[in-house]
Amino acid sequence: MTPFDIGLIVLAAMLVLVLLGMTVSIALMACSFVGVWLIRGSPDLAANLMALAASDTISSYFFGVVPLFVLMGFLVSESGMGRDAFDVANQMFRRIRGGLGVGTVGANAIFAAITGVSIASAAVFTKIAVPQMMRNGYSPRFATGVVAGSSVLGMLIPPSLLLILYGILTEQNIGDLFIAGIGPGILLALAFGIGIVVTAIFAPRTLGNPQIPEEGEISRANLLRKGLPIVALIVLVLGGIYGGIFTPVEAGGIGALGALALGIMKRTLGLRALGRVLVDTGLVTAAICFLIIAAQMYSRMLALSGLPAGFGAFVIDAELGLTMVLLLYILVVIAMGMMLDSSSIMLILVPLMMPVMVGFDVDLIWFGIVTVIAVEIGLLTPPFGISVYVIKSTLDDPFITLGDIFIGAAPFALAMLAVLMLVVAFPVIATGLIP
Repeated sequence: MTPFDIGLIVLAAMLVLVLLGMTVSIALMACSFVGVWLIRGSPDLAANLMALAASDTISSYFFGVVPLFVLMGFLVSESGMGRDAFDVANQMFRRIRGGLGVGTVGANAIFAAITGVSIASAAVFTKIAVPQMMRNGYSPRFATGVVAGSSVLGMLIPPSLLLILYGILTEQNIGDLFIAGIGPGILLALAFGIGIVVTAIFAPRTLGNPQIPEEGEISRANLLRKGLPIVALIVLVLGGIYGGIFTPVEAGGIGALGALALGIMKRTLGLRALGRVLVDTGLVTAAICFLIIAAQMYSRMLALSGLPAGFGAFVIDAELGLTMVLLLYILVVIAMGMMLDSSSIMLILVPLMMPVMVGFDVDLIWFGIVTVIAVEIGLLTPPFGISVYVIKSTLDDPFITLGDIFIGAAPFALAMLAVLMLVVAFPVIATGLIP
């Protein structure tokens, strides 16, 4: 067998193992090791190459951005800023039609800008927003759909763990990726909010029987007390990166320190909560660490097999233009999103597509945003739809089924697809803010 044939067999075996339920990082590592062994004919050489990939990954300075932003996200979640974000957004939009839904989208956008984790947003706002909306006449299907749909903003609006993962995989500037996510993230939040208002005007029964909430009116002083710390943390982290004051790693450290200080000042972050935050940060960082190591092993196996180069040659011989290749790529990503989680899709497809995109002279920062939006659509699509499952498990209400949540989230998935097409057609939406 040629190295190319071995690469194809290993790729197919890895997909089968992942679909059968094997942990993604283990499947990537095992298949990459076997692939290099078969290509080079030496298990010792394969082991040395895999060890080198692991040491090079973890010793990288930019890997430090992962634990720092994860820590910041958990500190923000524990300190009650999700409730503050919801109160502020609800106050701003309470008087318009579908105001609680729009407020939930706004709160998710705010929360995304200080956590970067979609699953955290889904869990937090399931507890905060869904009961509030249902008390005010919104249907359970709409209430859970809004939370599921808007939770995906956490992986697009910076700081985003998926953008960090993409930056490490492709060796792109993480600060530029963060800045590139701002325009599409705001556009997506606006699309969600406008869609809710339009639906409330022309198809109000879709929302249930919503009422303007009587409770929850807060004074201007309380509004400032709740909103200013959130704005300050966002400006500190993203402003520092955008202004060239901090590197992304330094911004993560500063942001974590700021979130810790805010939690202590709010008296919502005690020693027990801090201990829980540190343990959770360690667990998530370890999981991401193994994923990145596995991805590096997988990338080196692909390079040895010649699979990416062969795929690029096939694209050239078939005379497929960039638009057709992108559409096919997006379709594959969305299809895989029905079966796999976000990071798994990126780990498998991005190393395979990189040489093809480089051959087309594509801006890899823009390609990263396209990839993340396409991947995030998978969080809302059955049968996997991890955000939907998080909401279902957090809500623990037998009268609200998974089908209800999937149906409620479907319009938001369509809105994401429309925004994705706009970003593909007009790359300046993503790249316009990059200096």
